[in-house]
Amino acid sequence: MSQSGVSEVSVVDNVPFGRTAGAPQFFALRLEKPDTPGWENWRPGQFVMLRPSSWGLDMPWGRPFSISRVSSRELVLFIQAVGRGTERIRDLRRGDLVRVWGPLGNGFAMDPKVPTLLLAGGMGVVPFVGYVEKHPRPAELTMIFGHRMPEDCYPVETLGERIELEAYHEASPEDLEWFLRHIRSRITAYAASKGLVLACGPQPFLKAIQSYALECGARAQLSLEHRMGCGVGACLGCVCSTTDKWPVASKAGQPVQVCNHGPVFWADQIVLGD
Repeated sequence: MSQSGVSEVSVVDNVPFGRTAGAPQFFALRLEKPDTPGWENWRPGQFVMLRPSSWGLDMPWGRPFSISRVSSRELVLFIQAVGRGTERIRDLRRGDLVRVWGPLGNGFAMDPKVPTLLLAGGMGVVPFVGYVEKHPRPAELTMIFGHRMPEDCYPVETLGERIELEAYHEASPEDLEWFLRHIRSRITAYAASKGLVLACGPQPFLKAIQSYALECGARAQLSLEHRMGCGVGACLGCVCSTTDKWPVASKAGQPVQVCNHGPVFWADQIVLGD
Protein backbone atom coordinates (compact mmCIF):
# COMPACT_ATOMS: atom_id res chain seq x y z
CA MET A 1 0.00 0.00 0.00
CA SER A 2 1.38 3.44 -0.90
CA GLN A 3 0.12 6.98 -0.54
CA SER A 4 1.90 10.31 -1.17
CA GLY A 5 5.31 8.70 -1.41
CA VAL A 6 4.82 6.52 1.67
CA SER A 7 4.74 2.73 1.43
CA GLU A 8 3.67 0.22 4.04
CA VAL A 9 5.86 -2.84 3.50
CA SER A 10 6.49 -6.11 5.29
CA VAL A 11 9.65 -7.20 7.05
CA VAL A 12 11.35 -10.01 5.12
CA ASP A 13 14.01 -10.75 7.73
CA ASN A 14 16.00 -9.15 10.54
CA VAL A 15 19.50 -10.61 10.80
CA PRO A 16 21.87 -9.87 13.73
CA PHE A 17 25.54 -9.12 13.02
CA GLY A 18 28.64 -9.52 15.17
CA ARG A 19 29.57 -10.92 18.55
CA THR A 20 28.50 -8.50 21.27
CA ALA A 21 27.38 -9.06 24.84
CA GLY A 22 23.63 -9.08 25.47
CA ALA A 23 21.10 -8.27 22.76
CA PRO A 24 22.58 -7.75 19.27
CA GLN A 25 23.58 -4.15 18.61
CA PHE A 26 23.93 -4.48 14.84
CA PHE A 27 21.45 -5.96 12.40
CA ALA A 28 20.46 -6.04 8.74
CA LEU A 29 16.77 -5.27 8.24
CA ARG A 30 15.42 -6.64 4.96
CA LEU A 31 12.13 -5.14 3.79
CA GLU A 32 9.93 -5.61 0.78
CA LYS A 33 10.93 -3.09 -1.87
CA PRO A 34 8.56 -0.09 -1.66
CA ASP A 35 6.26 0.44 -4.63
CA THR A 36 6.53 4.23 -4.67
CA PRO A 37 8.27 6.04 -7.59
CA GLY A 38 12.00 6.68 -7.56
CA TRP A 39 13.39 3.33 -6.56
CA GLU A 40 14.50 2.39 -10.07
CA ASN A 41 16.93 5.33 -10.02
CA TRP A 42 17.96 5.42 -6.35
CA ARG A 43 21.52 6.60 -5.65
CA PRO A 44 23.93 5.34 -2.99
CA GLY A 45 24.09 7.96 -0.27
CA GLN A 46 20.33 8.50 -0.20
CA PHE A 47 18.29 7.50 2.84
CA VAL A 48 14.81 6.51 3.96
CA MET A 49 12.60 7.44 6.88
CA LEU A 50 11.23 4.39 8.64
CA ARG A 51 8.45 3.99 11.18
CA PRO A 52 7.00 0.62 12.26
CA SER A 53 3.22 0.61 12.06
CA SER A 54 3.06 -0.91 15.55
CA TRP A 55 4.40 2.26 17.15
CA GLY A 56 0.99 3.92 17.07
CA LEU A 57 1.15 7.22 18.96
CA ASP A 58 3.96 6.04 21.21
CA MET A 59 6.77 7.48 19.06
CA PRO A 60 5.36 9.86 16.42
CA TRP A 61 8.57 10.51 14.49
CA GLY A 62 10.19 8.16 12.00
CA ARG A 63 13.89 7.34 12.02
CA PRO A 64 16.35 8.07 9.16
CA PHE A 65 18.58 5.29 7.81
CA SER A 66 21.09 5.20 4.97
CA ILE A 67 20.13 2.81 2.22
CA SER A 68 22.54 -0.11 2.20
CA ARG A 69 21.38 -1.84 -0.96
CA VAL A 70 18.29 -2.34 -3.13
CA SER A 71 17.47 -5.42 -5.18
CA SER A 72 14.57 -6.09 -7.50
CA ARG A 73 12.49 -7.24 -4.54
CA GLU A 74 14.09 -5.95 -1.34
CA LEU A 75 15.32 -2.86 0.45
CA VAL A 76 18.15 -3.59 2.88
CA LEU A 77 19.03 -1.32 5.80
CA PHE A 78 21.90 -1.87 8.20
CA ILE A 79 21.18 -0.51 11.66
CA GLN A 80 22.86 -0.13 15.04
CA ALA A 81 20.59 -0.20 18.08
CA VAL A 82 21.48 2.93 20.06
CA GLY A 83 18.18 4.09 21.56
CA ARG A 84 14.55 3.23 22.20
CA GLY A 85 13.48 3.56 18.55
CA THR A 86 16.27 1.49 17.03
CA GLU A 87 15.97 -1.10 19.80
CA ARG A 88 12.31 -1.60 18.91
CA ILE A 89 13.20 -1.81 15.22
CA ARG A 90 15.69 -4.53 16.15
CA ASP A 91 12.77 -6.54 17.57
CA LEU A 92 10.80 -6.50 14.30
CA ARG A 93 10.08 -9.92 12.85
CA ARG A 94 9.08 -11.36 9.49
CA GLY A 95 5.66 -10.08 8.41
CA ASP A 96 5.64 -7.00 10.66
CA LEU A 97 4.54 -3.85 8.83
CA VAL A 98 6.73 -0.78 8.44
CA ARG A 99 5.97 2.59 6.86
CA VAL A 100 8.81 3.77 4.61
CA TRP A 101 9.23 7.03 2.72
CA GLY A 102 12.07 7.51 0.28
CA PRO A 103 14.48 7.40 -1.39
CA LEU A 104 15.26 10.82 0.09
CA GLY A 105 18.06 13.34 -0.28
CA ASN A 106 20.87 13.19 -2.80
CA GLY A 107 23.61 10.65 -3.38
CA PHE A 108 27.36 10.41 -3.82
CA ALA A 109 29.06 11.45 -7.03
CA MET A 110 30.12 8.52 -9.21
CA ASP A 111 32.75 8.97 -11.91
CA PRO A 112 33.74 5.54 -13.29
CA LYS A 113 36.94 6.90 -14.88
CA VAL A 114 38.32 8.50 -11.73
CA PRO A 115 40.14 6.73 -8.85
CA THR A 116 37.82 7.05 -5.85
CA LEU A 117 38.73 6.80 -2.18
CA LEU A 118 35.94 5.73 0.18
CA LEU A 119 36.45 6.75 3.80
CA ALA A 120 34.12 5.15 6.34
CA GLY A 121 33.97 5.56 10.09
CA GLY A 122 31.89 2.96 11.94
CA MET A 123 28.33 2.92 10.61
CA GLY A 124 29.49 5.25 7.85
CA VAL A 125 30.28 2.09 5.90
CA VAL A 126 26.57 1.46 5.23
CA PRO A 127 25.96 3.61 2.09
CA PHE A 128 29.16 2.32 0.51
CA VAL A 129 27.75 -1.20 0.29
CA GLY A 130 25.36 -0.01 -2.41
CA TYR A 131 27.96 2.32 -3.90
CA VAL A 132 30.38 -0.53 -4.54
CA GLU A 133 27.58 -2.72 -5.89
CA LYS A 134 26.38 -0.07 -8.37
CA HIS A 135 29.80 1.21 -9.46
CA PRO A 136 30.58 0.04 -13.02
CA ARG A 137 34.35 -0.15 -12.37
CA PRO A 138 34.98 -1.31 -8.79
CA ALA A 139 38.70 -1.64 -9.59
CA GLU A 140 38.81 2.17 -9.34
CA LEU A 141 37.61 2.02 -5.71
CA THR A 142 39.63 1.83 -2.51
CA MET A 143 38.11 1.92 0.98
CA ILE A 144 39.68 2.83 4.30
CA PHE A 145 37.43 1.73 7.15
CA GLY A 146 37.94 2.66 10.80
CA HIS A 147 35.88 0.95 13.50
CA ARG A 148 35.72 0.54 17.27
CA MET A 149 33.52 -2.55 17.49
CA PRO A 150 34.70 -5.93 16.11
CA GLU A 151 34.86 -5.99 12.33
CA ASP A 152 32.19 -8.70 12.04
CA CYS A 153 29.64 -6.23 13.42
CA TYR A 154 29.71 -4.39 10.09
CA PRO A 155 28.73 -5.41 6.53
CA VAL A 156 32.27 -5.39 5.13
CA GLU A 157 32.94 -9.00 4.17
CA THR A 158 31.54 -8.72 0.65
CA LEU A 159 33.21 -5.32 0.16
CA GLY A 160 36.63 -6.88 0.63
CA GLU A 161 35.84 -9.36 -2.12
CA ARG A 162 35.15 -6.62 -4.68
CA ILE A 163 37.47 -3.70 -3.87
CA GLU A 164 40.72 -2.92 -2.10
CA LEU A 165 39.75 -2.59 1.57
CA GLU A 166 41.87 -1.44 4.51
CA ALA A 167 40.18 -1.98 7.87
CA TYR A 168 41.62 -0.53 11.09
CA HIS A 169 40.39 -1.25 14.59
CA GLU A 170 40.59 1.71 16.95
CA ALA A 171 41.43 0.49 20.45
CA SER A 172 43.34 3.49 21.83
CA PRO A 173 43.87 7.23 21.26
CA GLU A 174 47.19 6.35 19.60
CA ASP A 175 45.32 4.19 17.08
CA LEU A 176 43.08 7.13 16.17
CA GLU A 177 46.02 9.49 15.75
CA TRP A 178 47.78 7.06 13.41
CA PHE A 179 44.55 6.42 11.50
CA LEU A 180 43.97 10.12 10.87
CA ARG A 181 47.57 10.62 9.73
CA HIS A 182 47.16 7.71 7.33
CA ILE A 183 43.92 9.17 5.94
CA ARG A 184 45.55 12.56 5.52
CA SER A 185 48.37 11.08 3.45
CA ARG A 186 45.92 9.16 1.26
CA ILE A 187 43.72 12.22 0.66
CA THR A 188 46.81 14.19 -0.33
CA ALA A 189 47.74 11.50 -2.85
CA TYR A 190 44.23 11.43 -4.33
CA ALA A 191 44.23 15.22 -4.63
CA ALA A 192 47.49 15.06 -6.58
CA SER A 193 46.04 12.48 -9.00
CA LYS A 194 42.74 14.38 -9.45
CA GLY A 195 40.84 11.59 -7.70
CA LEU A 196 37.56 11.70 -5.82
CA VAL A 197 37.21 11.34 -2.04
CA LEU A 198 33.90 10.26 -0.46
CA ALA A 199 33.36 10.06 3.29
CA CYS A 200 30.68 9.02 5.73
CA GLY A 201 30.88 8.70 9.50
CA PRO A 202 30.56 10.60 12.77
CA GLN A 203 31.02 14.37 12.78
CA PRO A 204 34.56 14.51 14.28
CA PHE A 205 35.70 12.06 11.60
CA LEU A 206 34.12 14.17 8.86
CA LYS A 207 35.59 17.38 10.25
CA ALA A 208 39.08 15.92 10.05
CA ILE A 209 38.51 14.75 6.47
CA GLN A 210 37.06 18.12 5.48
CA SER A 211 40.11 19.87 6.92
CA TYR A 212 42.53 17.62 5.03
CA ALA A 213 40.57 17.90 1.78
CA LEU A 214 40.44 21.69 1.89
CA GLU A 215 44.11 21.88 2.83
CA CYS A 216 45.28 19.94 -0.23
CA GLY A 217 42.51 20.86 -2.65
CA ALA A 218 40.97 17.40 -2.90
CA ARG A 219 37.60 16.98 -4.58
CA ALA A 220 35.64 15.54 -1.65
CA GLN A 221 32.07 14.85 -0.57
CA LEU A 222 30.83 14.30 2.97
CA SER A 223 27.67 12.46 4.00
CA LEU A 224 26.34 13.91 7.25
CA GLU A 225 24.77 11.88 10.04
CA HIS A 226 22.02 14.09 11.49
CA ARG A 227 18.96 13.63 13.65
CA MET A 228 15.88 14.16 11.48
CA GLY A 229 12.18 14.54 12.11
CA CYS A 230 10.32 14.60 8.81
CA GLY A 231 13.05 13.80 6.29
CA VAL A 232 11.56 16.13 3.64
CA GLY A 233 12.62 19.61 4.77
CA ALA A 234 9.38 20.64 6.47
CA CYS A 235 10.31 20.59 10.16
CA LEU A 236 13.71 22.39 9.99
CA GLY A 237 15.04 19.87 12.51
CA CYS A 238 18.30 19.22 10.65
CA VAL A 239 20.37 22.11 9.36
CA CYS A 240 23.95 22.99 8.57
CA SER A 241 25.52 26.26 7.44
CA THR A 242 26.83 26.88 3.94
CA THR A 243 29.97 28.66 2.78
CA ASP A 244 30.49 31.19 0.01
CA LYS A 245 31.07 28.21 -2.32
CA TRP A 246 27.39 27.23 -2.12
CA PRO A 247 26.01 27.12 -5.69
CA VAL A 248 22.95 29.25 -4.87
CA ALA A 249 24.35 32.68 -4.07
CA SER A 250 21.29 33.79 -2.10
CA LYS A 251 21.80 30.92 0.37
CA ALA A 252 25.57 31.20 0.72
CA GLY A 253 26.41 31.53 4.41
CA GLN A 254 22.87 30.53 5.40
CA PRO A 255 21.59 27.32 7.03
CA VAL A 256 20.11 24.64 4.77
CA GLN A 257 18.27 21.43 5.62
CA VAL A 258 20.46 18.35 5.58
CA CYS A 259 17.57 16.08 4.58
CA ASN A 260 16.67 17.70 1.27
CA HIS A 261 19.92 19.53 0.38
CA GLY A 262 22.06 16.59 1.51
CA PRO A 263 22.87 14.38 3.24
CA VAL A 264 25.83 14.41 0.80
CA PHE A 265 27.61 17.76 0.43
CA TRP A 266 30.78 18.93 -1.26
CA ALA A 267 33.35 19.53 1.46
CA ASP A 268 34.00 23.16 0.50
CA GLN A 269 30.31 24.14 0.56
CA ILE A 270 29.37 23.53 4.20
CA VAL A 271 30.52 24.39 7.71
CA LEU A 272 30.62 21.53 10.20
CA GLY A 273 29.82 22.46 13.80
CA ASP A 274 31.22 20.90 16.94
